[in-house]
Amino acid sequence: MNSENFLEKLLDGVVIEWKALGEVTLSTSNIRWRDTNRTYRYIDLTSVSIETKAITETPEITHSNAPSRAQKLVEKDDVIFATTRPAQQRYCLIDDEYAGEVASTGYCVLRAKKAEVLPKWILHWIASSDFKAYVEANQSGSAYPAISDAKVKDFKIPIPCPETPKKSLEIQAKIVRILDTFTELTAELTAELTARKKQYNYYRDQLLSFEEGEVEWRALGKIGEFIRGKRFTKADYVEDGISVIHYGEIYTRYGVFTTHALSQVRDDMAEALRYAEPGDVVITDVGETVEDVGKAVAWLGDEKVAIHDHCYAFRHSMNPKFVSYCMQATSFVSEKAKYVARTKVNTLLINGFAKISIPVPYPNDQEKSLTEQARIVAILDKFDALINSLTEGLPREIELRQKQYEYYRDLLLSFPKPEEVAA
Repeated sequence: MNSENFLEKLLDGVVIEWKALGEVTLSTSNIRWRDTNRTYRYIDLTSVSIETKAITETPEITHSNAPSRAQKLVEKDDVIFATTRPAQQRYCLIDDEYAGEVASTGYCVLRAKKAEVLPKWILHWIASSDFKAYVEANQSGSAYPAISDAKVKDFKIPIPCPETPKKSLEIQAKIVRILDTFTELTAELTAELTARKKQYNYYRDQLLSFEEGEVEWRALGKIGEFIRGKRFTKADYVEDGISVIHYGEIYTRYGVFTTHALSQVRDDMAEALRYAEPGDVVITDVGETVEDVGKAVAWLGDEKVAIHDHCYAFRHSMNPKFVSYCMQATSFVSEKAKYVARTKVNTLLINGFAKISIPVPYPNDQEKSLTEQARIVAILDKFDALINSLTEGLPREIELRQKQYEYYRDLLLSFPKPEEVAA
């Protein structure tokens, strides 16, 4: 498909008017908890999958236990966009299943004026490179960047032949149908990957349960020590300097292990920093969600790496990848939740975390223990590569389909812009 020729023919002689999202959407309302007794499903900031752009798990709430942020009523075909950490592009279209439910105030709700614009026209523009660049230019805050609802609604999208709504919607629909073809294929592949992840989690948990064999469960504090990092900020970042691990990267960009740091800071900070040694497991002690807190990555680099003061290096004598896999296990994550202080910023209580036990196979024979740990790691590495590697398996296929969608999306949404919009 030659998208450029397609768009030229589609827009031949058509007037284009760029309108702010606020002009083509309706106002929405908040719930009045004192006036309702029904149970609602709550769409919080972790309910929408970044990968699938769909709602996954939603807790049930009533007026008696509703979080303070559970306020925004949503309807079918609303587009919701997370304004906290907006660069993650956490958004989705509300379907029949979640119509009439409640979303967090951390979402901007975009309810299309359907006589002027298709809900999916808004959805694909929210997905666009232009919108992502706009968000990055207009968000504020460093540790927890955010963008206001008002700023989101200031973003302008093109409305073809606005004086003829029927024709405008027809043009929008033709482009939406093409883009939906790509997103539907990606959604199918992602659903299959999700099923495989569940299977992987089951086998991982089985392997690490040690229902048979010689094993001793030991508290982390008895196995090793926790060494806290030192603070650095984004202002300290440079392209070539001291390798560092920032706490936010642990739950957004790293997997179970890594051999290379993603960031560097100034060389003159060397004496002020604190480091993880090769073989340490680095954990974060804060996070936006309880699941983020205590997320672990084994540092397998050849040299030490500096860590942020919201990180701890867990120094021990076990297989570092084995320890990191243990920290991903369902039972460990459940136990960890007991030691998270749920405040505005969820914080790990390290003294409690140090009490959580992990299995030590053959505890009285270190050589045999390390051999068994390595055997389990080799099995889990194969599973991990199949569900997380961008060079093989389904993740590779999803990545290719996503790039294909992005390519055609940006071509099909490349409407000519007047100077005031382009600026």
